[in-house]
Amino acid sequence: MNVNVGDILVMKKNHPCGDNRFLVLRVGMDFKVRCLKCSREVMVPRAKIEKNIKSIISQSDDTQHL
Repeated sequence: MNVNVGDILVMKKNHPCGDNRFLVLRVGMDFKVRCLKCSREVMVPRAKIEKNIKSIISQSDDTQHL
């Protein structure tokens, strides 16, 4: 799975605040993501986050049209 820093992940399950979109801050064995609604940052193991991704909104998709 190709996930880069700056991408937005739409997850299958919601964060406790109610949103399901997270900004990727760090990629490695663990992902550091920030909830776009409440700005809470969490570290999640790669295997767990890849299993729960519904879709990826890539940062490069937004910048290709400039």
